[in-house]
Amino acid sequence: MHILIITETFLPATDGVVTRLTHSIRYFMKQGHDVTVVAPDLGVKEFEGAQIIGLPARKFLFYRSKLFAFPSKQVRTIIEEQDPDIVHVVNPAFVGASGVHYANKLNYPLVASYHTQVPRYADYYNVSIFKPLLWWYFRKLHNKADLNLCTSNVVKQELDAHDFHNVEVWERGVDTEFFNPEYKSHDMRDRLSGGQTDKTLLLFVGRLAPEKEIEKIRHVLDYSDQFVLGIVGDGPHRGELEKYFAGTNTVFTGFLHGEELASAYASADVFVFPSTTETLGLVLSEAMAAGLPVVAAKSGPTEEQITDEKQGLLYDPSSNDDFVKTVRKLEDESLRQRLSETAYANIQQMGWDRQSQQALDIYHRVAEQKKGSS
Repeated sequence: MHILIITETFLPATDGVVTRLTHSIRYFMKQGHDVTVVAPDLGVKEFEGAQIIGLPARKFLFYRSKLFAFPSKQVRTIIEEQDPDIVHVVNPAFVGASGVHYANKLNYPLVASYHTQVPRYADYYNVSIFKPLLWWYFRKLHNKADLNLCTSNVVKQELDAHDFHNVEVWERGVDTEFFNPEYKSHDMRDRLSGGQTDKTLLLFVGRLAPEKEIEKIRHVLDYSDQFVLGIVGDGPHRGELEKYFAGTNTVFTGFLHGEELASAYASADVFVFPSTTETLGLVLSEAMAAGLPVVAAKSGPTEEQITDEKQGLLYDPSSNDDFVKTVRKLEDESLRQRLSETAYANIQQMGWDRQSQQALDIYHRVAEQKKGSS
């Protein structure tokens, strides 16, 4: 099968979408399939045998820290030249809109996947007035696909409520061999804690953006100097966050990759996740695979991954006091150990192969259905 993936983000960018795609592509190739990726041109031309076709990338007015490829007639030419068996458009918005349009117009089997709660983000960027328009736009794009994927049951319910058609849940995955407690490192703990290795080390990993609500973590640091915070990642909100956390026991590392990232997870004490706008929250699975207990805001996607008092603790996101109170419970080392062991044990059954095979099965099904209806 020749699979053409058109995505708004790919290597060398680092986020949950790219992580899922790279693992899936690796699996597809091992199963003997051909994969071509169309993405913003960030200098990467190949990934483990898969060709990457880069399109001109530019900054977007409302999100200037990232480069995007915009709608282009070149996408039509690429589809016609590649003549794929299936087109998968990931997070259609800009270049993905062209992918949806031309795959549909040329009558190719089309799968689209929804990974980012852009309409919800409008509240954090002071453009709430555009939420109905954003829902209309994304519904229009996704309803041209033969099948839509999303990453949690709660998001599926939301998309169903907004009249998205033919939505199925794409299972979670995590690299349980790479993220594990064996990467624990005194040097990394020293780096993340600013040398205060005897204190309780909180860890946040992710894109630094307003919708992540990272500011909430400061309430814990203000309450007690027995906590230190390591923030791993980068993004448009980093400058504001560095000012906001000035004077606290907080270390910003920027992006970490490979063994450094695995070591960051394994060397901390508690993973904190204040965001309520995620469609999945892959970092939660990575943290649990590393044996970290999690403190997360109650939301649909987090509750699908975490049972309160088992793999971690859930708090009421509307209450700063509840966040502080919940994190402080983990001053109890025996509780941290129990949650850590449960989180690690529960996540071991998970990997990337199952969700990748699920995607392949869907590709075959959609392609056959399209062939039968033409």
